[in-house]
Amino acid sequence: MSLWVDKYRPTTFAKLDYHLEQAEDLRNMVQKRDFPHLLIHGPPGAGKKTRILCILKELYGVAAERLKTETMQFETPSKKKIEIMTINSNYHTEVNPSDAGIYDRIVVMELIKATAQTHHIDIGQKEFKVVLLSNVDQLTKDAQHALRRTMEKYIGTCRLILCANSTSRVLPAIRSRCVRIRVPAPTASEIKSILHSICKREGLTMPDELADRLIEASDRNLRRAILMLEACKVEQYPFTADQKVTEPDWQTYIRQTASMMVKEQSPKVLLNIRNRFYDLLTRAIPYDLIFRGLLQECIKNCDDQVKREIIDVASEYQHKMLQGSKPIFHLEAFAARFMVIYKKYLESSLDGFV
Repeated sequence: MSLWVDKYRPTTFAKLDYHLEQAEDLRNMVQKRDFPHLLIHGPPGAGKKTRILCILKELYGVAAERLKTETMQFETPSKKKIEIMTINSNYHTEVNPSDAGIYDRIVVMELIKATAQTHHIDIGQKEFKVVLLSNVDQLTKDAQHALRRTMEKYIGTCRLILCANSTSRVLPAIRSRCVRIRVPAPTASEIKSILHSICKREGLTMPDELADRLIEASDRNLRRAILMLEACKVEQYPFTADQKVTEPDWQTYIRQTASMMVKEQSPKVLLNIRNRFYDLLTRAIPYDLIFRGLLQECIKNCDDQVKREIIDVASEYQHKMLQGSKPIFHLEAFAARFMVIYKKYLESSLDGFV
């Protein structure tokens, strides 16, 4: 039994619910003989992966849906073996190279090379295979330089579809070699229409008030909105207009962490906060989500002047986090700086009452 987010995912351009003009442009591009490398980017839950799957089906037909998972092994220069999970059909390979950490360069080079050197048995299909690389904005600079060189070398037998949340972290040399397609987040009305459509197909009725709260809680992330809708169905049905929308545990945990930083500023609290950061990171919560959630909660209790100072500090540590390889250091450093700034703010506020 599959989740609704997978069960009702469109599989062809004709079944897409929004950005229809963009879908038509993609279909026309796929039908051309000279298919380019693609860089598809946009916020989480906007529909990037769905459109990529539609592209693959348009290219190769139903054969692109016959998927199997495979563990591939790569060897580092120090002879260390690393394993990466891939999803394959006869015509494409999907992988997230950033799962390999600092060895992502080896995964990128070897995977593209292996795919490009494997020829089709079916002569009726396209003369190239596709490699789908997820989260390319999370790749190290070495991996991105290797990707740039490799994508030029194997252009004859391999096409790349790169998927990213943001292009700002992708090298200009890679961006210039791809057709860039931005998939914006769906509007609130589009998400509401999709949620009602899913309920109708499931034989359910949903009040508009609940749909509005789901949209607000999901931050226009369609995937999250559908998952939260299904969670609401499990918790309580029939739906009610005032039904509570349960947020993910990690969001509650981040909010509690921010509250600790606001409530008390001391070395003891900072040590507890560091342990909480470790808890989140070891449960595969992306560091950028932790950072953004922490910042949003922390600035709620500050005036405009302090907000500006905290946002400046946050931008500094976010940049350092992107350049480094240990997010925990920068998360902890930001927490410490916030606590110093906020303590000064509280002391100055109290001085005004004396």
